[in-house]
Amino acid sequence: MSLQRNGAEKKLPVPFFSRNIPKEDGKNQTVILVLFALSLLFFGLDKLVPLGKEDAGKGEMLRASEIMAEASNILIKFQKANGVIPDRKSDLNQTGLIGLEFSPITTSIGSLEAKRTTNDPNFAALVVFLLKEAGVKKGETIAVGASGSFPALILAVFSAAKAMDVRPLVICSLGSSQWGANIPAFHWLHIQNCLLEAGTFTVKPIGLSLGGEKDTGKDMSFEGRTLLKKDIIESGIYFFREPDLRKNVEAKMRLYEEKAGHDKIKAFINVGGSWSNMGEDAQVLKLKPGLSKIKMFPPVGKRGILYEMAARKIPVIHLLYIKGLVRKYGLIWDPVPLPKPGEGKIYQLAGEKQAAFLFLAALYFLLVILVLFFQRGKLSSFFSFGLVPK
Repeated sequence: MSLQRNGAEKKLPVPFFSRNIPKEDGKNQTVILVLFALSLLFFGLDKLVPLGKEDAGKGEMLRASEIMAEASNILIKFQKANGVIPDRKSDLNQTGLIGLEFSPITTSIGSLEAKRTTNDPNFAALVVFLLKEAGVKKGETIAVGASGSFPALILAVFSAAKAMDVRPLVICSLGSSQWGANIPAFHWLHIQNCLLEAGTFTVKPIGLSLGGEKDTGKDMSFEGRTLLKKDIIESGIYFFREPDLRKNVEAKMRLYEEKAGHDKIKAFINVGGSWSNMGEDAQVLKLKPGLSKIKMFPPVGKRGILYEMAARKIPVIHLLYIKGLVRKYGLIWDPVPLPKPGEGKIYQLAGEKQAAFLFLAALYFLLVILVLFFQRGKLSSFFSFGLVPK
């Protein structure tokens, strides 16, 4: 553009970025390729490396841990007031979330140390961290498939959901392995109702099942099945009784979708080792804990909900192998006393992810500016690596 003044032509100054944006001609093909390659590289790093992008996430992690600690305190007070006294030899931290070695509603063996480890309120912070890794944001909907074997992990999920203001759709099986929510007078429905009455949580399951073998409690006593059936029916919550895996999974997926409505399910959290969630293929035992990157799928007839969600491109958070979670995310194995909310390397890890993202973002923009600035000089020739003919 130019202006005529007193018969002379005067050119206007061209802004730096305008004169350095490459045009699509042969001379600037190198720069275009370099910028394209840089964009692909950093896009890949952003997707493949779990980078925390919200500093506010650490505040939500702490809040979730505080909510879980508060919930545990409410439970222990409620139990003692109603004559349910935790065993001091097994429940070393007196949380009220450690059950019995054997009971009529026990389905399988379980690790006492693993169950005690999950009572750490900072597991709620871990769930926040994993949900953010999965890209879940405030106001969104997640699906949860839980077993009564890990009541503390269910509390961790509820606490994380409350701290993040996300909506959990929960389907829970009431049977439990050893040391879980397997006290007949205080199983998961009782725990849930106690916290609902206290106003700690507002979440009620959208569906319940007996759990255990074939999701029908075949591996618990007749007395235990009868007790849980009665409690489920009286709760008014939808009762799943389907022993065929494929039909069971399809029915639960339909319920999740129905309750989600117009919202998209942004993540699925598996708590424990429910038959319906895990499926019947041994391959599931190889899944790493945390945010699982599932690339291989069992045959459809052997898939649990965990695989069905992954097949639909829904991120899966797998909370089962407790020792693996502890090692990976810097929590403490079987701690006495329990750590306080805000303690643990998980908070440092969140800070490291944030710093790494900021570093990569700054490096990307610096390289883009350098390429644009030197597009007419020798740097563009250096970057071309001989790929573009001069």
